[in-house]
Amino acid sequence: MNPPAGQPWPVSRYWRITGWLLAAVWLFFLNVPLTTALQQPQPWRRVVGVAALVAFGVGYVLVFQRARHLRQHLRPIPRRRAWTALLLLLGLGLASIPGAAGDWTATLVFVAAAGVFLLPIRQALVVVAFCAVTPMVAGWLIPTWMGEGTVTAAVLLASFAMFGVSRLAQRNSQLQAAQQEISRLAVAEERARAARDLHDILGHSLTVVAIKAELAGRLIEVDPTRAATEIAEVEALARAALADVRQTAGAYREVTLVGELAGARTALVAAGIAAELPAAVPELPAERDQLFGWAVREGVTNVVRHSGARCCTIRAHQDRVEVSDDGRGPSVPDSAGHGLVGLRERARRLNAVVSVGRGPDGSGFLLAVRVPPAEVPR
Repeated sequence: MNPPAGQPWPVSRYWRITGWLLAAVWLFFLNVPLTTALQQPQPWRRVVGVAALVAFGVGYVLVFQRARHLRQHLRPIPRRRAWTALLLLLGLGLASIPGAAGDWTATLVFVAAAGVFLLPIRQALVVVAFCAVTPMVAGWLIPTWMGEGTVTAAVLLASFAMFGVSRLAQRNSQLQAAQQEISRLAVAEERARAARDLHDILGHSLTVVAIKAELAGRLIEVDPTRAATEIAEVEALARAALADVRQTAGAYREVTLVGELAGARTALVAAGIAAELPAAVPELPAERDQLFGWAVREGVTNVVRHSGARCCTIRAHQDRVEVSDDGRGPSVPDSAGHGLVGLRERARRLNAVVSVGRGPDGSGFLLAVRVPPAEVPR
């Protein structure tokens, strides 16, 4: 299941535990200063050294996990808090000097790695340079502190490795954000598709139902028999519309040109509009047959609802279908209407073109869907 829009992807308990272990495993390299502190002959030095190193290790793990948590939740790491955390770690490393002596410089490896993970690249380079230079300067000032050259190399290697880890975490965060956006857009597209399908399916049926109900109301006193017939047809249309909705919900509704031409005849006759329909329908590929069926449904619905026409003509060919009338012509802008929007989106999948406007003689209304010649088999 996808997370709600704007929310991070859930992190399993396994990966949470793994994150803690990944942060804590590197504390093994504090064994040298910790061993030095435990070997101090003076108790206070042992206590101060061990306490400072333990506090340093706990602080490093907490800082790393907090930064990792922010990255997973696609939130920025506050700059001021990052610097505060680094200074705190540095202070704890310095506090271990009474017990760890020169081996305290091992803590600079962790400070440099934390700086790379927490800070932008330029500021992180300043921290890495400081941590790399400090052991050499300290060894020069205090000759008894030996082996600081290896610490400098460890600082550089750890910083390089952490740079890769931080970039990987950043890319994962961006990937999660992209996945969430894709999920959100997919949901929005599915909702729009469902809205278009319901409009296209129910708009036509309910229009015919309304016209037949109005006709039955006018006939109920003057011709009860015909009024009863119209009411029966209203019932049948309502049941058919309900079946269409159920089929659409089940995602298996089929629209065909032949079926829509039959429905068009019924709708036009009920509205008192003469229907000129093709005597034969060309054989079409399934997708084009469905597209032309939707075009007939949308065109006839608009004729019945808006045109005020006396005659509606439908022409079907291999490469196009046209629905025209002799009514008042277009009453809405070319791009308006849910039905036309949905029809254009269906046509776009087949590289077809939808055009609306006045008929060839400048009157009435014409809806045409044309397939490019390259798409029509010879």
